[in-house]
Amino acid sequence: MRHAKSSWKTNDTDLDRPLSGRGTRDAVVAGQRLAGTRFDVVLLSPAARTSQTWDCLAMAGVHADDVRVTDDLYHAWTPQVIAVLNELPASAHKVLLIGHEPTASDLVLTLAGEDASPVRARIATKFPTCGVAVLTHDAAWEALAPGTADLVAFEVPRG
Repeated sequence: MRHAKSSWKTNDTDLDRPLSGRGTRDAVVAGQRLAGTRFDVVLLSPAARTSQTWDCLAMAGVHADDVRVTDDLYHAWTPQVIAVLNELPASAHKVLLIGHEPTASDLVLTLAGEDASPVRARIATKFPTCGVAVLTHDAAWEALAPGTADLVAFEVPRG
């Protein structure tokens, strides 16, 4: 997932930039759509907008057993993010990663490989704020690599 829309009407550093009003509304709608889902692990970059996006999802009924702020997800490139995912425990079956562009789209497209689906083409064109891509991977986390996941859905909730 890409974090929800952030505010540019602030003097905060990029790391501390909060969600905008629209971003908060969109994240709540995303949470409503995912309500009842329980993630084994949620991975957040240390940016305020990712944790605020998660807070909105949680308020709307999304649950997690383990929420981790991971410095390696801020200003990260796809190989760094895959390395973080490769270290997840086998007990982590459902994982939510809330990060940033351009890494979010590149990660999804890299993991999904070269399928010609309309969903893939849509992500390649634009991965808007609050976009949620769903991928499946049937092997161990250590085996996650380019082209080893299936892209099954993509949605951009708006509030």
